[in-house]
Amino acid sequence: MGASRRYLLTTVALGSAFAALPGRAVDAERGASGGGAHGGTDRDRSGERAGPAVRARRNADGLVRPVESTTKDWAHVAAELGREGNMLGRLIYRTAFPRSDLRVVSHGVTVSPELAVGSHVSFIRYADNTMMTMGELAVTETELHQVTGALQSHGIEQVAIHNHLLAHSPRLVWIHTHGHGPDAATLARGLRAALACTGTPPAKSSTTRPKKLKLDTAGIDAALGTTGTVYGGVYKAVFRRRETITEGSYILPPGSGATSALSFQPVGGGRAVVSGDVAVVAGEAQKVLDALQRGGIKVVELHNHGMVDTPRMFFIHVWAVGDAVKIARALRRAVAATNAAPARGAGGGE
Repeated sequence: MGASRRYLLTTVALGSAFAALPGRAVDAERGASGGGAHGGTDRDRSGERAGPAVRARRNADGLVRPVESTTKDWAHVAAELGREGNMLGRLIYRTAFPRSDLRVVSHGVTVSPELAVGSHVSFIRYADNTMMTMGELAVTETELHQVTGALQSHGIEQVAIHNHLLAHSPRLVWIHTHGHGPDAATLARGLRAALACTGTPPAKSSTTRPKKLKLDTAGIDAALGTTGTVYGGVYKAVFRRRETITEGSYILPPGSGATSALSFQPVGGGRAVVSGDVAVVAGEAQKVLDALQRGGIKVVELHNHGMVDTPRMFFIHVWAVGDAVKIARALRRAVAATNAAPARGAGGGE
């Protein structure tokens, strides 16, 4: 998922959004675009026939709900990953791995780790006692082969391999990952093995307060129609799809299935470099591309983040440099062409 799997993957606003969801097993209503495809199946994502224990934990629509958890529930995952994560709301445990070891330059701009040079992984617990992990790993081209080999050897799927940036040095590739099974520690161990093939630095303890960015954040908020959050050296705004997104027979929590996440990194004089992506269904893609073109926003990629999601989601990665508020207005017109709502104040997401 930057939802669809970014930070996503600043948790206060998403926590507020999730707080409205009922029960330990979240009973999200399926959106009109998200219904039917997997509702009557007896098979899980891998095609294996579901046993009685799985069927017993599905609702009448055949879907398995995510259940709430806390950071304490994921202590074994933190131990395997070698660093602490955070809860996004009550359903998603997320860990970030900034690539602060790299100095990435794109079109003369030094790209901060928070803008576009970082990895992240998320874990979700389900009502059938299985665990799902979704994430995105930022790797150099020289690291790519070893990372994919490590993922494959540990049973972690690669569901997308693509770019987030146009011309940039050193060359990076982003790998979207997916794993699903009964043991979260095993999944985390596989992800740690893949990360060990990269130069990702160890976790750093930090008690620093959010920076005051030299950006007109009030103007950006007004232009986007939402409230963003300072995350490291960037200002981030997130929009969530209104539909319920499913991965096979499993409902993805809001903030994990598909989000439009837009980050602004100040470059001086009220200007910003903007990177992010807009989550669309097929019928929205051309309208969004047209809005981006008219707004002077560059398109980096159009691709999927998953393989069996319903409704089928596509992600349009964007890049722009210029007046931050002007860019925000253009991005708002693009997001307005999608079935998305602001996740107010959200600094997280896919």
